[in-house]
Amino acid sequence: MDKLAEVFHFGPHHKSTSGEQKKTKGFVVLQKKNVLDLSDFSADILDDLSELIGKGVSFQLISTSQIDSSSGSGKFGEKALLQNWISTPERLVTGQTTYSIEFDWDSDFGPPGAVFITNSHHDEFFLNSLTLEVPDLGNVHFDCNSWVYPASTSNRGRIFFSNRSYLPANCPPALIKLRNEELISLRGEFNGMAETERKECDRVYDYDFYNDLGDPDKSVELSRPVLGGSQQFPYPRRGRTGRPPTKTDPATESRLSLDKSLDIYVPRDERFGHLKMSDFLAHALKSIVQFLVPELKSLFDPTPNEFDSFEDIMKLYSDGIKLPDNPILDAITSLIPLELIKEFLTTDGENLLKYPLPQVIATDEFAWRTDEEFARQMLAGVDPVVIQRLQSFPPRSKLDPEIYGCQISSINASHIQKYLDGLTVEQSLEHDRLFILDHHDVFMPYVNRINALPTPKIYASRTILFLKSDGTLRPVAIELSLPPTDQRRQSVQQVFTPAEEGAQGALWQLAKCYVAVNDSGYHQLISHWLKTHAVIEPFVIATNRQLSVMHPVYKLLSPHFRDTMNINALARQILINGGGILEATVFPGKYSMEMSAVAYKDWRFDEQGLPADLLKRGMLVVDSSMPYGLKLIIEDYPYAVDGLEIWFAVVSWVKEYLSLYYQNDDAVKSDAELQAWWTEIRNVGHGDKKDETWWYSMESVEEVEKAITTIIWIASALHAALNYGQYPYAGYMPDRPTVSRRLIPEEGSHEFSELVENPDLGILRTLSNQFQTTLGIALIEILSRHTTDEVYLGQRATSEWSDDKRVIEAFERFGTKLKEIEKNITERNQNANKLKNRSGPANVPYTLLYPSTSDLTHKGGLTGKGIPNSTAI
Repeated sequence: MDKLAEVFHFGPHHKSTSGEQKKTKGFVVLQKKNVLDLSDFSADILDDLSELIGKGVSFQLISTSQIDSSSGSGKFGEKALLQNWISTPERLVTGQTTYSIEFDWDSDFGPPGAVFITNSHHDEFFLNSLTLEVPDLGNVHFDCNSWVYPASTSNRGRIFFSNRSYLPANCPPALIKLRNEELISLRGEFNGMAETERKECDRVYDYDFYNDLGDPDKSVELSRPVLGGSQQFPYPRRGRTGRPPTKTDPATESRLSLDKSLDIYVPRDERFGHLKMSDFLAHALKSIVQFLVPELKSLFDPTPNEFDSFEDIMKLYSDGIKLPDNPILDAITSLIPLELIKEFLTTDGENLLKYPLPQVIATDEFAWRTDEEFARQMLAGVDPVVIQRLQSFPPRSKLDPEIYGCQISSINASHIQKYLDGLTVEQSLEHDRLFILDHHDVFMPYVNRINALPTPKIYASRTILFLKSDGTLRPVAIELSLPPTDQRRQSVQQVFTPAEEGAQGALWQLAKCYVAVNDSGYHQLISHWLKTHAVIEPFVIATNRQLSVMHPVYKLLSPHFRDTMNINALARQILINGGGILEATVFPGKYSMEMSAVAYKDWRFDEQGLPADLLKRGMLVVDSSMPYGLKLIIEDYPYAVDGLEIWFAVVSWVKEYLSLYYQNDDAVKSDAELQAWWTEIRNVGHGDKKDETWWYSMESVEEVEKAITTIIWIASALHAALNYGQYPYAGYMPDRPTVSRRLIPEEGSHEFSELVENPDLGILRTLSNQFQTTLGIALIEILSRHTTDEVYLGQRATSEWSDDKRVIEAFERFGTKLKEIEKNITERNQNANKLKNRSGPANVPYTLLYPSTSDLTHKGGLTGKGIPNSTAI
């Protein structure tokens, strides 16, 4: 029995007789395992037998005012058993059950600050909450939301603290030891748990490198470098699973088989909740790998595997794809939940694979082709975080010319002069009218390696844009570049300018496609995966390891970490692993993840907040006469306009909340848990960045405010802006292609003649084929959906998450502000004649940063709007 168990194991009994004896009633809300896991039919029977022989679930209150001299912790009250386990019915939809419980209590015991729970059943249950009606003190609420395993499995009971927050210095002495030992348990510091392979019942948070992406035991082609812990491939840390190394490579962690994907370890409380439709998500992802990949290959491989026209692509949404009759299909679909059958596969007896119509082609099938829509999506599309103000001309590279050749852009004034509405290049720069989408330096080092792979053929790209007087952007030049090779000693730089007809028109459309391919890859690997999912996970781990659940910062941040570790673990198992779905659908292939590691070298936490990011990209300037003291260079920049309102609403909320706990900077400096938290984030979670000078010192209230606001922004609004627009745009492959399969045809070749004679066919022969397209849009349809139990920014899963009235009132003001922002966004979208970038030629109103705080319907789906609290899908 370990140290914690010595304190917690069945808890000491203390019955005070000096005070007035009273009864304290309570209500426990929980979910039985058999309700949440329909495959475990024996759980309920065994638990009922446990009840019949007197082995139930017991609760003991722990005093905040009386300390037991033998343990040094608050005194434990008498055990109280959960009543009517067998006879109490579950709620039909949620599976929740409310039980009554009654405690002996006397006035000398004082307010209960914690509760000790012993589960003597055979199986675990999910404890939602405990509410006590304490005589003379009113209600005391415990917001638990945790799995409670049998004491026989975990060798200990569980401690839960009330919803009152305390900084470490203000914690009641009776709770300090319990508070510290709970954190020790979560760090796995008992019995050497830090070094062991994790079991489902473990509640241990720890770090590891991304050393589980490759599978060298299966094939040398599936070997992948370890990300993290090296100068070559620095990376944020992920949650440790403790699996043994592979036989082939001791540095690589062994992988689970596909059928065990859902068993990948994350602390049990980090797993998807009941109403998240976790089975829907997980089975949908598995079905892509298990069913769609082999089935679609068998369907397409015997055929040319090509779209012959844009009409063929449209049939994905109107007619669907007829899949071959196969008993495997029947077997697999019988195991898929009803929601998946309805939403993912149309199984109407015709074996059709069918997709909903993406918004970008819902109003106008051809608007995506226009230059205005191409440019508008850089401001209001699925990746609006890359465009920069051009501050010198021509653009220059930071790459080594000895390796990559001269990388000064070959775009000159003669290429773009006629598109600048009478201005010179110098005047356009001076008046902040030129912008760039720069995918040159990030891709150039990988171009030759990617182009040596069997399928993809890419360029490094630069796109120059001009800000017109009506506030829209006009693309004026695209440069596509190749580095030197052994056969070609010089780099290649081709410049294309706008044209509508003939060979130049075809080449211009094709050049835009190469830019879209690059932006799609950058979006998936860097903007989305790296800069939201990957960078936020160390904060999740450190928060659970170093901040007590009683800490006010823990209570502030915990909703913004919901399900992140789980979705990231599933991604490592199925999506971003060697040979996974991402490598099959995005052009970098096996270099995908290591490219994101190279991009992480330039990541700075202090530049991740929205104003700092916009300032860095030159899209914002300081102007004291403007709201927030900031002025956007492009006034109609939907992502930035809506985002700044969200950002400063979060700033106000965080500032008001923290002011209730930190009255001065000394309170920050003396907060041992906060300092340990920040130190661990810097030195371990983002350990490859530990020596950077830009980290906040965390010695002032202002720095705490900045850090926490940035964390909330990344986990909620930034992720929402980058994730939930995927299907509305990329659901139509030609708008957001992810693969280009050949370089621009040389003039005089058969392919060049084909491109000139039939530009559409030439484009389709270049972009993703049928298999890549159907697999890609199947994935992003799932990932673009909101779940039915979504908790949006400004909402909480429970109204009793804090017992401080001031906190609840401040949070209500935050919610009210977000609802005002919803109205502002709606009004701006209705003013599309003036604010042309809000909807554009494709008529897709910008709603990706619409908070949905007012949405209590829990409908979910492909809404294209809403900011969930966390990076959860």
